[in-house]
Amino acid sequence: MSGFHEVRFPLRVALGASGGPVRRTDIVNLSNGREQRNQRWRDSRRSYDAGSGIRSLADLYAVLEFFEARRGQLYGFRFRDPVDWTSCPPGGAVSAGDQIIGTGDGVTAAFPLVKTYQDAGGGWTRRIVKPVDGTVLVSVDGVAVSVTAFAVDAATGIVTFAAGHVPAAGALVAAGYEFDVPVRFDIDRIDVNLAHFDAGRIPTIALTEILA
Repeated sequence: MSGFHEVRFPLRVALGASGGPVRRTDIVNLSNGREQRNQRWRDSRRSYDAGSGIRSLADLYAVLEFFEARRGQLYGFRFRDPVDWTSCPPGGAVSAGDQIIGTGDGVTAAFPLVKTYQDAGGGWTRRIVKPVDGTVLVSVDGVAVSVTAFAVDAATGIVTFAAGHVPAAGALVAAGYEFDVPVRFDIDRIDVNLAHFDAGRIPTIALTEILA
């Protein structure tokens, strides 16, 4: 991912940020009173306001310093979603069987990390491109794989099995992990008014997801 710094936005601020997935849907109202809905975006795109996570002057300075180091919108960075940052639901423990990431064919050694959101009505699969280094667990047909049998590219989210450990044909490959969201600042300017800061006025610091 070009123009990207593999550093994480200040965690104490991220945990208080607001935001989440955004989708784009066109709704056309027909002459008979019914409506037609069309999906404009295939995938959702996360959007956050980090300003809501600032609780002190120290937090504000940490964000300003981070903003300058990224040169505003120029470089992307990692951001931990305050709710959705593991392969399992909030409060659960990451396990090697959390998410199915592929089926072996006896030849393919590389599998991209994904996360599936689904219920009885439907589902959607999301690519995970920024796993947290050292957190990825892998299983093949329900059996945990030794960490020496695979490698993970923390910058792309690709799991690659070592020679001699390539999943057999028909074997289900699963993984569990923690992950960050690749984002960038959606502004090139941060307005700070210290006269009102202590009274609760917090600058808006917009972040938007970078889709791979």
